[in-house]
Amino acid sequence: MKADTAAEAIAPIRLPEKLGFFSFSTASNIVYQFKSLYYLFFLTNVLKVNVLAAGTILTIGMIWDAVNDPMVGFWAVNHKFRNGEHCRPFALWCSLPWAATVVLLFSDFGLSERLEVVLALAIYIVFELFNTFVGIPYNSMGSLATNSDSDRRSINVYRNLGGCLGAAIGAVACLPLLKLFGALDGKGNLKGASSSRGFLLTAMVMGVICVIGCLVHYLTTKERVKQLAEEEARLTVKAVTKMLFHSKAWIMNTLYVICYAVINVLTMTCIAYYATYIMGSTSAATAIQAAYLVFSILASFLVAPIDRRLGRRKTMILGAMIYIAGKIWFVMDPFNIAAMYVNAVSIGIAVTITFVMFNTNRNNIVDLIEWKDGRRLDSLVSTADNLASKLATAGAVQIITLALSISGFGADLPTQPAAVLNTINAMLGWVPLIFALLMLAVVVFLDIDKEMDSMKAQKAIFAAQIDNKRRV
Repeated sequence: MKADTAAEAIAPIRLPEKLGFFSFSTASNIVYQFKSLYYLFFLTNVLKVNVLAAGTILTIGMIWDAVNDPMVGFWAVNHKFRNGEHCRPFALWCSLPWAATVVLLFSDFGLSERLEVVLALAIYIVFELFNTFVGIPYNSMGSLATNSDSDRRSINVYRNLGGCLGAAIGAVACLPLLKLFGALDGKGNLKGASSSRGFLLTAMVMGVICVIGCLVHYLTTKERVKQLAEEEARLTVKAVTKMLFHSKAWIMNTLYVICYAVINVLTMTCIAYYATYIMGSTSAATAIQAAYLVFSILASFLVAPIDRRLGRRKTMILGAMIYIAGKIWFVMDPFNIAAMYVNAVSIGIAVTITFVMFNTNRNNIVDLIEWKDGRRLDSLVSTADNLASKLATAGAVQIITLALSISGFGADLPTQPAAVLNTINAMLGWVPLIFALLMLAVVVFLDIDKEMDSMKAQKAIFAAQIDNKRRV
């Protein structure tokens, strides 16, 4: 263990800085929600790309995103900007190219299907690269802005609230925008040739909001937590890999994040299909998403007091149990619209709890690794576990598209076969239920509070020993 004294206390984070995290989370989730809900749908129903080819584009892009996460994180952990900061400036320098790739994702270049697939894949790969760069401050600044657990939890609550707003802009508000720009008819369904232009203009609005969110975050936040050790030698891949895999907390939290990611991508990808082919209108997804968001926002105000009262592990168990309980009715009666709403509401509550918990876990894991090995891995802790979670997400998307293809899905069919409807229901019911059960099993073995208490006790002993030496 490498440390001379306990970490110095940092002044409480003020509201304007928390709002800076809020704004950046809003922008990030605009991209995530808009892309997750509509990109596959855009490829299959607007560009008329074969569903299996469209799924392959997303899968390859997600695999690349998973691979580039630790690559970018490793580079970032060894990089320092001229102002002495490690993470915050990425929000400034990558905002414009990130927004530009969002617009390009929803562009129809009028090419043949084969060329459209090749170009869409190239754009998606570039998008995921910049998405990783802007994700570094998004995931790392919570541990760099403060060393206070209560402030970190508060920051993550504001991030979640921002995420809810971003989800609203990316999902709920985009349908009115699509109608405004001529992409959808009065019933909320695609409006022929003008659909591609409507998606493009909507994506441009989203891109502008993304840039604003990034700039507000950069101007209102600050890196304050300094590394305990003065060592600045370049870390090797072998060294950081050893540091991560020697941390049980990081391994278990990574499994926790994987379960969260798979449940989320199954839900976000399949809602549009459920609304279109089971409820009869694509715009019906708006009400489902609204229910999800309202309860996610309400849950944001309850996470901190629940965490203080129950402790980290019991709060995570509660979140997993809510995932499970909310799916029971839907699994039993998937064509019941009320059951779908209960499913969405439970996911909204559980997602909030899980998001705040695993991000606060990440902040603590950085401290635990630093205490043991003397180096902070702020940018790498999150990007490394993203490698595993995004590979799992890519696999989930490929399974969705493969299952739809095998069951006979066709965008031009007037009525989808019963097998397609059953596939959509399974992806919103049974499959995420299995991952919720896996999440519950993981949480039983994840006890961050215990490890943090042990670290704090050791720090207090070190501080007392140093104080005694100074007195002598």
